[in-house]
Amino acid sequence: MIRYESQKVARWYLELSLLLFSLQVLIGLWLAINYAFTLPQGLIDVFSFATARAIHTNTLVAWMLLGFMGGAYFILPLECKRELFSVKIAYLQLFVFAGTAVAAVIGFLFGWTQGKPLLEIPVPLDLLIVVAALLFVFNVAMTIFKATERSLIQWMLLAGVTFLSLLYLFGIPFFSDLNADYYYWWWVIHLWVEGAWELITAAIVAFIIIEVTGVERKVVEKWLYVETGLFLFTGLVGTGHHYYWIGAPDYWLWWGGIFSALEPLPVALMVVDTWLHIKARKHPIVNPLLWTYIMGLALFHFLGAGVFGFIHTLPAVNYYTHGSQITVSHGHLAFFGAYALLNLVVFYFAMPQLKGIEKFDDRLGVWGFWTMVIAMVFMGLTFGVAGVLQTYLERILDIGYSTTHMAMMFWFKVVLFFGVIFLCGTLLTVYHLFTLKKVSEG
Repeated sequence: MIRYESQKVARWYLELSLLLFSLQVLIGLWLAINYAFTLPQGLIDVFSFATARAIHTNTLVAWMLLGFMGGAYFILPLECKRELFSVKIAYLQLFVFAGTAVAAVIGFLFGWTQGKPLLEIPVPLDLLIVVAALLFVFNVAMTIFKATERSLIQWMLLAGVTFLSLLYLFGIPFFSDLNADYYYWWWVIHLWVEGAWELITAAIVAFIIIEVTGVERKVVEKWLYVETGLFLFTGLVGTGHHYYWIGAPDYWLWWGGIFSALEPLPVALMVVDTWLHIKARKHPIVNPLLWTYIMGLALFHFLGAGVFGFIHTLPAVNYYTHGSQITVSHGHLAFFGAYALLNLVVFYFAMPQLKGIEKFDDRLGVWGFWTMVIAMVFMGLTFGVAGVLQTYLERILDIGYSTTHMAMMFWFKVVLFFGVIFLCGTLLTVYHLFTLKKVSEG
């Protein structure tokens, strides 16, 4: 089923990504237990909340990036109509990246951390990540440059991975002035998610839609220009909605608030775009589950990242909710909707082809999809309820955090319940992808 031999390297990336996805969810449940119950101090001394949180968030980033890399290596030969520039570089990159990720997790267990939220990896390991990123950008760039034809999707994918790699550099130095440190910290955290990753998302989804539906390339690329322009236009300036918490000039309050309010617009266009392409398709839908994931990606991206992000980051709202469990609610819904589902779209597009399967039995996968989606919706809502309670008690009534936390513990037990359900959906999905089978005839 694969058309180019070098596409096989993607399988290692995708399968490792799935394993890290499972680990991330498991550690997330441990964090929920920490929130929901008072644990013995001896247990906390062995495996602290801070350590678990670092593993949870960094495995999130790792499995997302592995999915992007694997997806790029699977798609590029098809888009460029040639083999990857170097399979050896792709394997070397995987070895460096995966080895660094393992070293980081072990390091966290022994307190080896830089201390920055989401960027805890120490500088020596940061430099290895940079090496892996440079190998990736070089391999992607050379594959594109040696292609006989050029396309918008190629350049957008290259721009995304290059932008992603450059932004990571701003998170490596540590500034003694914490305001300055967090100013550049947001360049990584916000501009990754609402800049570089959006470029990669747009390129990958556009390619898969063209490949699966047979819709004319010029139609898809026309929408791609509009959506990507709006993503960058709103996302770059929208970074300012974080700046008014770190002593930046007052004008960021308005610039950040206004442009953040516009950020749902390109996501809404993505939903409309996807629906129009489905209606205009020229090929029959061979695997309905893939289309379920594509529509789930568009809708969940719009609601979790777009609408919820718009409400939460309005200056008058964010003044009270910043850093509360409402932020956690938005984070879970946005990351799952925008990027977890993107990776799962890639997995269900690529892995059947890597296994030589045209039409696969999707019954288990359907159960996995709906279990994860429903559980995540309720997890997000429950985090939101806890966040509203926290905001009122802490930031309006001025009650201390410890007392407020006791009032929230019931809601964390509810989160834990839905978290277990989400884990079941995750394991069903991972098992299904590892054991894909052809659909039974008749």
